[in-house]
Amino acid sequence: MTSASDRRRIYVDQTHLRGHVTGIERVAMELVSSQTLAPHEVREIRSSGLASLVAWQQVGLPALGLADRSALFVFPGFPPGPLSVLLGERCITYVYDTFLITRPQELNWKSRVYMAPSFRFAARFGQRFLVISRTTGAALRAFCRDDALVALLRPPVRDVFGLADMSGPAVHRPGDPLRLLAVGTIEPRKDYPAAIAIVAALNAAGMPAELHVVGRTGWGQHAFLADPPPFLTLHGYLDDAGLKALAGRCHLLISTSRAEGLGLPLLELQHGGMPVVAPEGEVFAEVLGSSGLFIAPDDPGKAAATLIEAVRTGRLGELAARARPNVARWNALAGADAERFRAFLVRGVEAYADDPEAVVGP
Repeated sequence: MTSASDRRRIYVDQTHLRGHVTGIERVAMELVSSQTLAPHEVREIRSSGLASLVAWQQVGLPALGLADRSALFVFPGFPPGPLSVLLGERCITYVYDTFLITRPQELNWKSRVYMAPSFRFAARFGQRFLVISRTTGAALRAFCRDDALVALLRPPVRDVFGLADMSGPAVHRPGDPLRLLAVGTIEPRKDYPAAIAIVAALNAAGMPAELHVVGRTGWGQHAFLADPPPFLTLHGYLDDAGLKALAGRCHLLISTSRAEGLGLPLLELQHGGMPVVAPEGEVFAEVLGSSGLFIAPDDPGKAAATLIEAVRTGRLGELAARARPNVARWNALAGADAERFRAFLVRGVEAYADDPEAVVGP
């Protein structure tokens, strides 16, 4: 139980939330919502537009910090402005990914001008960080001070698409097209051309295959949008029922993303027992464990051969059987992280002292 004297006032920066909310933004907001953190007092700060966003992030929130000296400030979306970072231990930044520093070539001009400098300053001088995965925490450690707290707060993955009652993916029969599903915003980081090249290699190797892409078109130039190959179907945005119906007709989920802080759709689709094919890499191994089939997206011929072997040997069925247990494993880890964070709100950093696995050390 949290006594009245232990209850904290927590300001949560939601000034960037307008219009469409991405999956990763949704789960981050749930982690620091008034329902999740009750009985602590959570105050959500919203903006009315771009000028209001900048004013709140650069001046308004640090001013609140000076006026309310016992409150905590959590930044689960945009990085905190420099003056908020100067609030020291009361400024808590939730980090999904370090791409704002490590992959500048993938940023649009707004991110380069506004978000990247703020994140770089926060990473260098911030004292309290929450990270979405151990892989992200390790990447952040390359930039932050040695005495900074970098604690795991992995999000629980709900069955947002209502896939729990699916019997599993479609059964692939010899001669039928192998239907690959990809989910995510169309942007350079997702590297959909690599997925297209893999499916082209499957067809060239004699295994008919289709690629079904679900996601809005984001920023960047994408030649395949103007001239899609015949095996590619672009579904755009689908509601939950539409995605569920499409998932039930597909045989596996594929990701060819160059980098992720987590890869939320991979876990979300595993609620339906979907086999997942993902790039070789630390974050994908962390998230999928033994439930994933790992490929090198930059070698489409080898990746296609790996997929053909998995289909012919029945390995896809084995991966499907491991999908739901893997989500349960992840959610158990997320539940433990949430309990430690709630203890942190009362006890401070000593809440992490008993479990070194809950933090990412220098």
